[in-house]
Amino acid sequence: MLKHRPSVRRSLRPTRRAMVGLAITTAVAVAVVAGPVTLPLHAQRAAPPGDWRHYAGDAASTKYSPIDGIDTSNVAKLQIAWRWSSPDNAIARATPAARPGSYQDTPIVANGVLYTETSLGLFVAIDPASGKELWQYDPGSWKLGRPPNLGYTHRGLAYWTDGKIERLISGTHDAYLLSLDARTGRPDPAFGTAGRVDAAQYVALAERMKNYAINSAPVIVRNVIIVGSNIPDNALSKEAPRGDISGYDVRTGKRLWTFRSIPQPGEFGHDTWEKGSFEYSGNTNVWSMMSVDEELGYVYLPFGTPTNDYYGGDRPGGNLFAESLVCLDVTTGRRVWHFQGVHHGLWDYDFPAPPILGDITVGGKRIKAAIQVSKQGWVYVFDRRTGSPVWPIEERAVPQSTMDGETSARTQPFVTTPPAFEQQGFGEQDLIDFTPELRAHAAEVLKQFDHGPLFTPPTERGAIQAPGNVGGANWGGAAFDPATGMLYVPSINHPIVVQLVKGDPARGNVRYRRGGVQNVPTVDGLRIWKPPYSSVTAFDLNKGTIAWRVPLGDGPRNHPLLKDLNLPRLGSMMRGAALVTGSLLFVNEIGAGLGVGEPRPVGGRPLSKLEPEPPMFRAFDKATGDLVWQTPLPLRPAASPMTYLHQGRQYVAMAIGGGADAGIVAYALPTP
Repeated sequence: MLKHRPSVRRSLRPTRRAMVGLAITTAVAVAVVAGPVTLPLHAQRAAPPGDWRHYAGDAASTKYSPIDGIDTSNVAKLQIAWRWSSPDNAIARATPAARPGSYQDTPIVANGVLYTETSLGLFVAIDPASGKELWQYDPGSWKLGRPPNLGYTHRGLAYWTDGKIERLISGTHDAYLLSLDARTGRPDPAFGTAGRVDAAQYVALAERMKNYAINSAPVIVRNVIIVGSNIPDNALSKEAPRGDISGYDVRTGKRLWTFRSIPQPGEFGHDTWEKGSFEYSGNTNVWSMMSVDEELGYVYLPFGTPTNDYYGGDRPGGNLFAESLVCLDVTTGRRVWHFQGVHHGLWDYDFPAPPILGDITVGGKRIKAAIQVSKQGWVYVFDRRTGSPVWPIEERAVPQSTMDGETSARTQPFVTTPPAFEQQGFGEQDLIDFTPELRAHAAEVLKQFDHGPLFTPPTERGAIQAPGNVGGANWGGAAFDPATGMLYVPSINHPIVVQLVKGDPARGNVRYRRGGVQNVPTVDGLRIWKPPYSSVTAFDLNKGTIAWRVPLGDGPRNHPLLKDLNLPRLGSMMRGAALVTGSLLFVNEIGAGLGVGEPRPVGGRPLSKLEPEPPMFRAFDKATGDLVWQTPLPLRPAASPMTYLHQGRQYVAMAIGGGADAGIVAYALPTP
């Protein structure tokens, strides 16, 4: 059980259960029901084992497939089977203002067809054997202008069937929910108005294409669609749209219920937003993907940071349900349980990936678990029925903010088991020590900034935050092998500087926001902290231990100051995204779209001047971490790989590239 402190400052203690984030199993609702809910209780038809019907493989977000045709004995023979070029490329060349970002979709495969949604929001059906395009549908939202926050990026669609009809469901950059006939690509006339539903209609302060959009894949459970939102993080004003979550009928598009992410008067957690901050505060949205337990009828929501990621003086209190994992009953929208990972967040430590739902055996007891990886470098493990932590999570004292108007939380939750998978906090012990000279230079850089343990608050001087705002883990998430209880977590070691500057009254009304120095300066192009800079960590979740950990990529070993030192692999400074199959662990290297900035050099050699590593695709022995195969990719990927079986042949595919050069590449063994 969680350990509670005996007393808490009143300004951050509305209720003990709400503040600490203890799992709640009451029937108290934080939902608005928009109409009567009459839903059949059956889930979607089970998918064949060779399909990949969800963004992360299955509704549980495991990124696992039992297919094992590609294994250690033949993986070296993998070759490109086909490549497909995105229609975004021609649009970007003809319309430079509509230049897409990185291609962040993971394609899905259902009933012999591969489906994808491009960065500009076009839906495409593809022959999974040849890469030949079958149909294309363009809702035209890209013509309305650049979407907020992340620009022209999209992270996929959802597939649904009742055994007779097939539908593709996705949100658009202009915040509509679309339903298409999966066989023809035509909008479903029975869904909303001409196949679309306005998802921004009931969101206070939402302005379509300005501060509210949709760019992540919905989930569907028991014929209910649940969709998140994309709200800009770079706050200039303390007012912003809330990230409320709604459920919609998959056949008609009717809104069934709404869960308010910032509780309003009379709702559980309302008293965690003090001094009326619930009225105007926003964000607190599910910008990443979600997971569902189709048997229980529960949806699991990883909520993000509230408005103004790094300064909370305008939103005093514990701030539920920000930076929380929330479990809802999909038929009613009622909260079943929740856990808050960060109280009154000041670090942009939102839960960035969908929780993985998998069964593990701990101490002889079989547990239906919800497994949440985090930017902080932790793996949180809960009983997904009740929200009870499988291993203790302790409230511990943390450093306090000295910023004017800020009242930070006196404690934060600390995971005790499993161990962290990334460096937490920053100090002299973390400085690079390849040579005494490099360490001395790094120590001089460190003196420029405040630093300390995990949850060291931002300052006007600038505080080094480790992990940084991209993790640890991020939206690439992790992969889980249900046959062994092994969890595979790609991660990055990328501290940042958080320097608070006063808000500009001419542009907004926040008192402070992040500005000034934002990246940790380098020493002659070398990062000042110890490697590995990116890794893959394997956890045995039946034991709560790390089974193995390996660097991902070589890193800057070719730097003039390092090339003669005979160093091991240092990590490529790129985060991986994982896929686990019946025989192997595949990991690519995600580059664009994660906000990893270019550190400012001290000695005159920016990282871009170093010889870059090509984007690699690798296969590991999933039991040992031994590298068994690797190949350079044609373009840098920005999303997870996937696998499928078509006409007896296994393929491994992923989206690659961005801008005016994006597409999908599929690998397979040579045909006999």
